[in-house]
Amino acid sequence: MQFLIFSLIATTVLIFPSTTTQSETPPPLCSAADRAALLNFKAGISKDTTGILSTWTGANCCSGGWEGVECGAAAAGRVTTLILQNPSSGGGAAAGFMKGTLSPSLGNLRFLETMIITGMKRLAGKIPETLSNLTRLTHLVLDDNSLQGNIPSSLGHLVNIQTVSLSGNHLTGQIPESLGNLRYLNQLILSKNFLSGPIPQTLIALKSLQFLDLSYNSFSGPIPDFFGHFPNLTSLVLTKNRFSGQIPVSLFGLVRVSELSIDQNQLTGKIPVQIGNLKSVSVLRLSSNKLSGQIPESIAHLPSLWNLNLSRNSLTNPFPEAAFGIGLRSLLSIDLSYNSLDLGAVPSWIKNRELSDVHLAGCKLRGALPNFTKPESLTTLDLSGNFFTSGVSSFLEHMSNLQSAKISNNLLNDDVSSIRLPDQISTLDLHSNRLSGSLTSVLSGRKIKFMEAVDISNNLISGEIPGFGIGLNLRVLNFGNNKITGQIPSSISNLAKLERFDVSRNGLTGTIPTGLGLLSKLQWLDLSINKLGGKIPASLLGIEALRHASFRANRLCGEIPQGRPFNVFPK
Repeated sequence: MQFLIFSLIATTVLIFPSTTTQSETPPPLCSAADRAALLNFKAGISKDTTGILSTWTGANCCSGGWEGVECGAAAAGRVTTLILQNPSSGGGAAAGFMKGTLSPSLGNLRFLETMIITGMKRLAGKIPETLSNLTRLTHLVLDDNSLQGNIPSSLGHLVNIQTVSLSGNHLTGQIPESLGNLRYLNQLILSKNFLSGPIPQTLIALKSLQFLDLSYNSFSGPIPDFFGHFPNLTSLVLTKNRFSGQIPVSLFGLVRVSELSIDQNQLTGKIPVQIGNLKSVSVLRLSSNKLSGQIPESIAHLPSLWNLNLSRNSLTNPFPEAAFGIGLRSLLSIDLSYNSLDLGAVPSWIKNRELSDVHLAGCKLRGALPNFTKPESLTTLDLSGNFFTSGVSSFLEHMSNLQSAKISNNLLNDDVSSIRLPDQISTLDLHSNRLSGSLTSVLSGRKIKFMEAVDISNNLISGEIPGFGIGLNLRVLNFGNNKITGQIPSSISNLAKLERFDVSRNGLTGTIPTGLGLLSKLQWLDLSINKLGGKIPASLLGIEALRHASFRANRLCGEIPQGRPFNVFPK
């Protein structure tokens, strides 16, 4: 969706130049009504850390000096474009915002064609009913703010509108029936709100619709059958709602759809065999529902499919291995995890394909870990929750582009010190196996430079925790429930990005390093059930992010530091 909106913005900027040369006609004077409408909006913003509104000075809002404001050539002096985008919308401490509300005066910009106000975070209040006065409006984008209340039914008066995007706000209530009046609407994005209720039948009239995203809300009832009768629809995203009932067969008549994501709902029944009619689909997500029965062979007839996710359902054997081995030539990513499948072994067509993502967790796989013939193509791999017993030592070595490996909850009994890792790996999850040996080789050398998360908890790991250099990116270290001895190295303070540190249920001795107090991003600290002595360092009070800290069943003494989260205990 971001691509579509950014393309729109880029096009808009190209159409309306902001500077003039001597040979060009000087910019027309701004309409007094439009200038007043903009200044009323500015007055409704109590704080603007983006700096955009500080440029709104002078008498002529059409001069090019008012950032985000453009005036049209056909309507001299009238504002036709308002684009206010947060330049630091990626987040972080330095991220900008606008605090205030959307002024009803925006409804006085009668010549406005494009309104894009996104990423302002603290822009709250309701969407003004007066926006219905903007009958020339073709694009309304108010994403990633904090707008509240219902979607105004008066938006149904915007008869020329092509894009309505209200994603990432706090909107509640139902979709207004009046939106069915928007016959030119081709993009409707209402994702990441708190909208609920059934989908109004009036939306059946939206025959121009190309992109529909209602994800991350609380819509309920059946998926409307008429969704399958939008002839131009290329993307249907209904992820994480409360839709129930069976998948409408009509959806598989959407011959132009490239993405069908109806995952994380409460859908039941079998996957219809007509799913093989989606000849243009490239992304198909049906995961986290209550689907049952067999996976239809017809899925193998989807020539453009590159991302298939059927995980977390109740799908059963037999798996159509022969059909899948012949078809799906565009496939790059597959997730069959946590169904009722009993695969026994990784299918040969998966091992021999050039895939980037293979997720087969909980598929009842057994024996030694498989041999992928094209390991360099893999970027994520999840084989957790199976019955693999051996082969981890050299399994990952040649996966040169692997970023994430999850092989937890198996029966692996190798020596962890023999594991050879690819250089670029950032997430390694081997928890709940029978691994033994020392951590030193896993957490040393250049490989640790890219590591962000390591979980080797619930194994038989022994030896000491190695030291840590500076400049590492580790965010998660979980060594809990092993046989690790020695002290917590003082160099733990070098891990400036660490958010979670769990070494519980080991045999650690010595004292708690005071340098832990330097880890300002630490949220979870568990040192319980060891043999640690001395005091709880007062330096830990400086970790404002800390939400959980456990020191139980050690040999600690002295006063408990008095400050969050420790002040639940007497001094």
